[in-house]
Amino acid sequence: MVEQADGQGESGRSVLGRTLRLLREKEGKSLGQLADESGYDKSYLSRLESGERLSKVTVMEDLDGYYGAGGLLVSLWKMARIDAFKDKYKEYMRLEAAARVIHVYAPGIPGLLQTEDFAREVLSGPQATEEQDAVEEQVAARLGRQLLLRKNPAPSVRFVIDELALRRPSASAKTWLDQLAHVETTAQEPHVVVQVLPFSAGVHHLMGKGSLTLLRQADGSSVAYTEGGSSGLLTDDPEDVLCHSLSYDRLRDLALSPSDSLAFIRDVLEEHRS
Repeated sequence: MVEQADGQGESGRSVLGRTLRLLREKEGKSLGQLADESGYDKSYLSRLESGERLSKVTVMEDLDGYYGAGGLLVSLWKMARIDAFKDKYKEYMRLEAAARVIHVYAPGIPGLLQTEDFAREVLSGPQATEEQDAVEEQVAARLGRQLLLRKNPAPSVRFVIDELALRRPSASAKTWLDQLAHVETTAQEPHVVVQVLPFSAGVHHLMGKGSLTLLRQADGSSVAYTEGGSSGLLTDDPEDVLCHSLSYDRLRDLALSPSDSLAFIRDVLEEHRS
């Protein structure tokens, strides 16, 4: 195992890149040799080591195995991925990763349920070519958030999703089918509940106000995070959190039951398959 130098003041991405370089140098490998033996492009590996790029977590899993690093690189990647988010999201990311109970209302497909291709489509805009790397980093970071669904013990997660999210397909038919299938599969996980808020529920008090997420920690503390457009607000004020919790409960009560929601999702999936 490589001893890491003091990374105080460095970004998580810089620490990860430096550790990648140290591991490679300890093995006496050139970037060219590493590329040949790992199957990853030399220039891509160079940019990872320089901290210019954030990889997908699967790349770090591969390199962890290659170096026999015992999960070190994945651990550093989990810290480095925070760099891909704006400062205002970083505290939310920390709390989300540690939460034991997560309740989400979303007018669209929540980030925790998005496939890679769908996330890329959502995060892509009319960017110039040179900005595509930024999109890929956002995609990697969003997929990295989903690691919390595979933790042991896994948090208890409930999603209330507006029917509109299931009725507005992506540009690619395959991407949309894969996305719907992913929601269906995840909804069957024992620690995940998915409920659909149908059009028939009528007007509700969060309509047009964006998403709401409630995070409860192991120590009993809770925060609420609201997001709409390009703005987000994180609050731990007990009165505010209580108010948001009551709002969530009202939407949950308006939504279809978990079993009816799963049937609804399957019906929508079959509509798009036919």
